[in-house]
Amino acid sequence: MNEDVIPHPSALMLQVARDFARDPVALAAALALALILLAALLAPWISPQNPYNLGELDILDAKLAPGSKGVHGLAFSLGTDDQGRDMLSAILYGLRISLGVGVLSTLAALAMGMAIGLAAGYAGGRADGAIMRLVDLQLSFPSILIALVLLAVLGQGVDKIVIALIAVQWAYYARTVRGSALAEKRKEYVDAARCLAFGPARIVFRHILPNVAPPLIVVATVQVAHAIALEATLSFLGLGVPITSPSLGMLVANGFAHLLSGKYWISFFPGVALLVTLVAVNLVGDRLRDVLNPRLASHYGT
Repeated sequence: MNEDVIPHPSALMLQVARDFARDPVALAAALALALILLAALLAPWISPQNPYNLGELDILDAKLAPGSKGVHGLAFSLGTDDQGRDMLSAILYGLRISLGVGVLSTLAALAMGMAIGLAAGYAGGRADGAIMRLVDLQLSFPSILIALVLLAVLGQGVDKIVIALIAVQWAYYARTVRGSALAEKRKEYVDAARCLAFGPARIVFRHILPNVAPPLIVVATVQVAHAIALEATLSFLGLGVPITSPSLGMLVANGFAHLLSGKYWISFFPGVALLVTLVAVNLVGDRLRDVLNPRLASHYGT
Protein backbone atom coordinates (compact mmCIF):
# COMPACT_ATOMS: atom_id res chain seq x y z
CA MET A 1 0.00 0.00 0.00
CA ASN A 2 1.38 3.44 -0.93
CA GLU A 3 1.37 6.03 1.77
CA ASP A 4 2.38 9.66 1.76
CA VAL A 5 5.19 9.97 4.25
CA ILE A 6 6.11 13.39 5.57
CA PRO A 7 9.88 13.43 6.15
CA HIS A 8 11.44 14.29 9.48
CA PRO A 9 12.33 18.02 9.71
CA SER A 10 16.07 17.22 9.91
CA ALA A 11 15.86 15.09 6.75
CA LEU A 12 13.88 17.83 5.01
CA MET A 13 16.47 20.45 5.96
CA LEU A 14 19.29 18.20 4.70
CA GLN A 15 17.54 17.77 1.37
CA VAL A 16 16.96 21.53 1.12
CA ALA A 17 20.68 22.11 1.77
CA ARG A 18 21.59 19.61 -0.96
CA ASP A 19 19.22 21.25 -3.43
CA PHE A 20 20.60 24.67 -2.55
CA ALA A 21 24.19 23.53 -3.12
CA ARG A 22 23.36 22.35 -6.66
CA ASP A 23 23.45 25.96 -7.84
CA PRO A 24 27.14 27.01 -7.92
CA VAL A 25 26.31 30.72 -8.10
CA ALA A 26 24.04 30.57 -5.04
CA LEU A 27 26.61 28.44 -3.20
CA ALA A 28 29.34 30.98 -3.95
CA ALA A 29 27.02 33.76 -2.74
CA ALA A 30 26.30 31.85 0.47
CA LEU A 31 30.01 31.36 1.12
CA ALA A 32 30.68 35.04 0.41
CA LEU A 33 27.88 36.03 2.77
CA ALA A 34 29.26 33.72 5.47
CA LEU A 35 32.69 35.36 5.13
CA ILE A 36 31.13 38.82 5.28
CA LEU A 37 29.21 37.92 8.45
CA LEU A 38 32.33 36.42 10.01
CA ALA A 39 34.41 39.49 9.15
CA ALA A 40 31.75 41.77 10.65
CA LEU A 41 31.57 39.74 13.86
CA LEU A 42 35.35 39.63 14.24
CA ALA A 43 35.92 43.27 13.26
CA PRO A 44 37.24 44.38 16.69
CA TRP A 45 39.89 41.63 16.57
CA ILE A 46 40.94 41.58 12.91
CA SER A 47 40.84 45.31 12.10
CA PRO A 48 44.25 47.00 11.91
CA GLN A 49 42.78 50.01 13.70
CA ASN A 50 39.77 51.02 15.77
CA PRO A 51 38.28 53.76 13.57
CA TYR A 52 36.20 55.07 16.50
CA ASN A 53 39.16 55.53 18.84
CA LEU A 54 40.40 59.08 18.31
CA GLY A 55 43.64 58.17 20.05
CA GLU A 56 44.55 55.84 17.18
CA LEU A 57 43.90 58.44 14.48
CA ASP A 58 46.37 60.95 13.09
CA ILE A 59 45.26 63.75 10.80
CA LEU A 60 48.63 63.48 9.03
CA ASP A 61 47.43 60.10 7.72
CA ALA A 62 44.37 61.66 6.04
CA LYS A 63 43.54 60.77 2.43
CA LEU A 64 46.45 58.38 1.92
CA ALA A 65 46.17 56.27 -1.22
CA PRO A 66 45.75 52.47 -1.00
CA GLY A 67 49.00 50.72 -0.09
CA SER A 68 50.52 53.80 1.56
CA LYS A 69 52.19 53.89 4.96
CA GLY A 70 51.26 56.35 7.67
CA VAL A 71 53.54 58.55 9.73
CA HIS A 72 53.76 55.82 12.38
CA GLY A 73 54.61 53.09 9.87
CA LEU A 74 51.13 51.50 9.72
CA ALA A 75 50.29 50.24 6.22
CA PHE A 76 46.87 51.18 4.87
CA SER A 77 45.95 48.56 2.26
CA LEU A 78 42.74 50.37 1.23
CA GLY A 79 43.93 53.89 2.03
CA THR A 80 42.51 56.33 4.58
CA ASP A 81 39.67 58.83 4.71
CA ASP A 82 39.73 62.56 5.43
CA GLN A 83 40.09 61.90 9.18
CA GLY A 84 43.01 59.49 8.84
CA ARG A 85 40.86 56.39 9.46
CA ASP A 86 42.03 53.13 7.92
CA MET A 87 39.42 52.31 5.25
CA LEU A 88 39.69 48.55 5.76
CA SER A 89 38.93 48.97 9.47
CA ALA A 90 36.12 51.44 8.76
CA ILE A 91 34.53 49.01 6.27
CA LEU A 92 34.68 46.09 8.73
CA TYR A 93 33.08 48.18 11.47
CA GLY A 94 30.60 49.63 8.96
CA LEU A 95 29.57 46.10 7.99
CA ARG A 96 28.71 45.41 11.64
CA ILE A 97 26.35 48.37 11.74
CA SER A 98 24.77 47.80 8.31
CA LEU A 99 24.19 44.09 8.89
CA GLY A 100 23.09 44.64 12.49
CA VAL A 101 20.54 47.26 11.50
CA GLY A 102 19.28 45.17 8.58
CA VAL A 103 18.92 41.91 10.50
CA LEU A 104 17.51 43.45 13.71
CA SER A 105 14.90 45.55 11.91
CA THR A 106 13.87 42.62 9.72
CA LEU A 107 13.44 40.23 12.67
CA ALA A 108 11.44 42.79 14.64
CA ALA A 109 9.26 43.62 11.62
CA LEU A 110 8.80 39.90 10.98
CA ALA A 111 7.56 39.32 14.54
CA MET A 112 5.24 42.33 14.39
CA GLY A 113 3.85 41.57 10.94
CA MET A 114 3.42 37.88 11.74
CA ALA A 115 1.41 38.64 14.89
CA ILE A 116 -0.81 41.17 13.10
CA GLY A 117 -1.28 38.94 10.05
CA LEU A 118 -2.20 35.92 12.17
CA ALA A 119 -4.72 37.96 14.14
CA ALA A 120 -6.29 39.36 10.98
CA GLY A 121 -6.40 36.04 9.13
CA TYR A 122 -7.78 33.99 12.00
CA ALA A 123 -10.25 36.56 13.32
CA GLY A 124 -11.62 37.62 9.94
CA GLY A 125 -14.61 39.94 9.75
CA ARG A 126 -14.31 43.63 10.57
CA ALA A 127 -10.99 43.23 12.37
CA ASP A 128 -9.45 41.68 9.27
CA GLY A 129 -10.92 44.39 7.06
CA ALA A 130 -9.64 47.21 9.26
CA ILE A 131 -6.15 45.75 9.54
CA MET A 132 -5.84 45.11 5.81
CA ARG A 133 -7.00 48.62 4.98
CA LEU A 134 -4.15 49.90 7.17
CA VAL A 135 -1.72 47.54 5.43
CA ASP A 136 -2.92 48.65 1.99
CA LEU A 137 -2.60 52.30 3.00
CA GLN A 138 1.01 51.85 4.10
CA LEU A 139 1.97 49.81 1.05
CA SER A 140 0.60 52.55 -1.20
CA PHE A 141 3.45 54.86 -0.13
CA PRO A 142 7.12 54.37 -1.15
CA SER A 143 9.25 52.87 1.61
CA ILE A 144 11.81 55.63 1.47
CA LEU A 145 9.13 58.31 1.86
CA ILE A 146 7.81 56.71 5.06
CA ALA A 147 11.34 56.35 6.43
CA LEU A 148 12.24 59.94 5.57
CA VAL A 149 9.17 61.30 7.37
CA LEU A 150 9.81 59.20 10.47
CA LEU A 151 13.51 60.09 10.66
CA ALA A 152 12.71 63.77 10.17
CA VAL A 153 10.60 63.49 13.33
CA LEU A 154 12.74 61.06 15.35
CA GLY A 155 16.19 62.34 14.40
CA GLN A 156 19.42 60.43 13.83
CA GLY A 157 20.61 57.32 15.64
CA VAL A 158 20.92 53.60 15.18
CA ASP A 159 17.79 52.99 17.26
CA LYS A 160 15.86 55.57 15.22
CA ILE A 161 16.80 53.97 11.90
CA VAL A 162 15.78 50.54 13.24
CA ILE A 163 12.37 51.93 14.24
CA ALA A 164 11.93 53.49 10.80
CA LEU A 165 12.85 50.25 9.03
CA ILE A 166 10.45 48.24 11.20
CA ALA A 167 7.66 50.66 10.32
CA VAL A 168 8.48 50.24 6.64
CA GLN A 169 8.67 46.43 6.59
CA TRP A 170 5.95 45.03 8.88
CA ALA A 171 3.12 45.40 6.35
CA TYR A 172 4.80 43.00 3.89
CA TYR A 173 4.84 40.24 6.48
CA ALA A 174 1.32 41.01 7.69
CA ARG A 175 -0.13 40.62 4.20
CA THR A 176 1.83 37.41 3.51
CA VAL A 177 0.89 35.77 6.82
CA ARG A 178 -2.74 36.87 6.62
CA GLY A 179 -3.19 35.21 3.24
CA SER A 180 -1.62 31.97 4.45
CA ALA A 181 -3.63 32.03 7.70
CA LEU A 182 -6.90 32.43 5.79
CA ALA A 183 -6.09 29.29 3.81
CA GLU A 184 -4.90 27.29 6.82
CA LYS A 185 -7.84 28.03 9.12
CA ARG A 186 -10.23 26.32 6.68
CA LYS A 187 -8.34 23.03 6.80
CA GLU A 188 -9.42 19.92 8.65
CA TYR A 189 -6.70 19.97 11.28
CA VAL A 190 -7.94 23.39 12.49
CA ASP A 191 -11.53 22.12 12.62
CA ALA A 192 -10.30 19.13 14.61
CA ALA A 193 -8.51 21.43 17.05
CA ARG A 194 -11.72 23.42 17.54
CA CYS A 195 -13.67 20.21 18.17
CA LEU A 196 -11.16 19.37 20.90
CA ALA A 197 -12.02 22.72 22.53
CA PHE A 198 -8.58 24.22 21.96
CA GLY A 199 -8.52 27.97 22.51
CA PRO A 200 -7.81 30.46 19.68
CA ALA A 201 -4.32 31.22 21.00
CA ARG A 202 -3.33 27.55 20.99
CA ILE A 203 -4.78 26.99 17.54
CA VAL A 204 -2.99 30.01 16.13
CA PHE A 205 0.43 29.51 17.71
CA ARG A 206 0.59 25.72 17.93
CA HIS A 207 -1.11 24.74 14.69
CA ILE A 208 -1.43 27.59 12.17
CA LEU A 209 1.85 29.39 12.85
CA PRO A 210 4.16 26.42 12.04
CA ASN A 211 2.42 26.06 8.68
CA VAL A 212 2.62 29.74 7.67
CA ALA A 213 6.10 30.48 9.03
CA PRO A 214 8.33 28.60 6.53
CA PRO A 215 7.42 30.69 3.44
CA LEU A 216 8.48 33.78 5.39
CA ILE A 217 12.11 32.61 5.34
CA VAL A 218 12.39 33.70 1.72
CA VAL A 219 10.57 36.99 2.31
CA ALA A 220 12.75 37.79 5.35
CA THR A 221 15.98 37.03 3.46
CA VAL A 222 15.07 39.41 0.66
CA GLN A 223 13.87 42.04 3.15
CA VAL A 224 17.26 41.99 4.91
CA ALA A 225 18.83 43.17 1.66
CA HIS A 226 16.08 45.75 1.25
CA ALA A 227 16.64 47.03 4.79
CA ILE A 228 20.42 47.30 4.30
CA ALA A 229 19.96 49.15 1.01
CA LEU A 230 17.37 51.51 2.50
CA GLU A 231 19.57 52.23 5.52
CA ALA A 232 22.51 52.96 3.19
CA THR A 233 20.34 55.34 1.15
CA LEU A 234 19.12 57.17 4.23
CA SER A 235 22.65 57.41 5.64
CA PHE A 236 23.90 58.73 2.31
CA LEU A 237 21.23 61.43 2.53
CA GLY A 238 22.37 62.30 6.06
CA LEU A 239 19.33 60.91 7.87
CA GLY A 240 20.65 57.51 8.92
CA VAL A 241 23.23 56.56 11.51
CA PRO A 242 25.48 59.31 12.93
CA ILE A 243 28.97 59.94 11.55
CA THR A 244 30.45 58.82 14.88
CA SER A 245 29.38 55.23 14.11
CA PRO A 246 29.19 55.15 10.30
CA SER A 247 27.58 52.37 8.31
CA LEU A 248 28.64 51.53 4.76
CA GLY A 249 26.18 54.07 3.39
CA MET A 250 27.64 56.81 5.58
CA LEU A 251 31.17 55.85 4.51
CA VAL A 252 30.16 56.18 0.86
CA ALA A 253 28.60 59.58 1.56
CA ASN A 254 31.69 60.69 3.50
CA GLY A 255 33.94 60.16 0.48
CA PHE A 256 31.54 61.45 -2.16
CA ALA A 257 32.82 65.03 -1.86
CA HIS A 258 36.38 63.85 -2.53
CA LEU A 259 35.69 62.02 -5.80
CA LEU A 260 36.44 65.03 -7.99
CA SER A 261 39.80 65.50 -6.27
CA GLY A 262 40.83 61.96 -7.20
CA LYS A 263 40.40 60.40 -3.74
CA TYR A 264 38.13 57.70 -5.14
CA TRP A 265 38.95 55.02 -2.56
CA ILE A 266 37.10 56.77 0.28
CA SER A 267 33.76 56.00 -1.42
CA PHE A 268 34.73 53.20 -3.81
CA PHE A 269 35.71 50.45 -1.38
CA PRO A 270 32.73 50.90 0.99
CA GLY A 271 30.51 50.95 -2.09
CA VAL A 272 32.00 47.68 -3.31
CA ALA A 273 31.49 46.10 0.12
CA LEU A 274 27.86 47.26 0.16
CA LEU A 275 27.24 46.00 -3.39
CA VAL A 276 28.78 42.57 -2.72
CA THR A 277 26.72 42.20 0.47
CA LEU A 278 23.45 43.09 -1.25
CA VAL A 279 24.12 40.84 -4.24
CA ALA A 280 25.06 37.92 -1.98
CA VAL A 281 21.93 38.28 0.16
CA ASN A 282 19.67 38.55 -2.89
CA LEU A 283 21.23 35.53 -4.61
CA VAL A 284 20.82 33.45 -1.45
CA GLY A 285 17.21 34.62 -1.12
CA ASP A 286 16.41 33.81 -4.75
CA ARG A 287 17.83 30.31 -4.42
CA LEU A 288 15.96 29.71 -1.18
CA ARG A 289 12.76 30.72 -2.94
CA ASP A 290 13.40 28.23 -5.74
CA VAL A 291 14.29 25.42 -3.33
CA LEU A 292 11.74 25.98 -0.59
CA ASN A 293 8.60 26.83 -2.50
CA PRO A 294 7.99 23.37 -4.04
CA ARG A 295 8.75 21.66 -0.74
CA LEU A 296 6.56 24.01 1.23
CA ALA A 297 3.71 23.34 -1.16
CA SER A 298 4.08 19.56 -0.85
CA HIS A 299 4.93 19.18 2.84
CA TYR A 300 3.25 22.12 4.55
CA GLY A 301 0.42 23.07 2.27
CA THR A 302 -1.40 19.71 2.24
